[in-house]
Amino acid sequence: MEKIKALIKKYYEGLSYLFFGGVATLLNLVLFALFQAVFGTDFATGAGNVLDNAICILFAYWTNRTFVFRSKNTGKAAWAEFGQFVSCRIFTMVLDQVIIWLGVTILAPHVAFAAANGELWAMGVKLFSQVIVIVSNYVFSKLLIFKKK
Repeated sequence: MEKIKALIKKYYEGLSYLFFGGVATLLNLVLFALFQAVFGTDFATGAGNVLDNAICILFAYWTNRTFVFRSKNTGKAAWAEFGQFVSCRIFTMVLDQVIIWLGVTILAPHVAFAAANGELWAMGVKLFSQVIVIVSNYVFSKLLIFKKK
């Protein structure tokens, strides 16, 4: 049991990022699917994607600050941290939007499966995009935003 505790302590940051990043990704995918079911794929891949990303950015900031990187910044430093976090996440939101646009609008008409299964294809593109976004967000969070002093 002590060995497990030691491993968790040693790899806490990575494990907690995987857990909370997984929860944020799940929230993002659920919102995307909900928007797709209620408003259609066009909305889900456009304005809905921006909206679900905005919700997830706020959730991810709170979980990253509180549980993953355990930031103790207050006042101006906390606001600077929040600004950096949102700026980096806006970058990955744009990356997400570009991947979805390329996959759903540009590539899908040329793929037989996508033409026959538009909603499923859009969700697959979203899943692919989320892998790239998660890795990018971790790098930004670890190296730029919540770096240890």
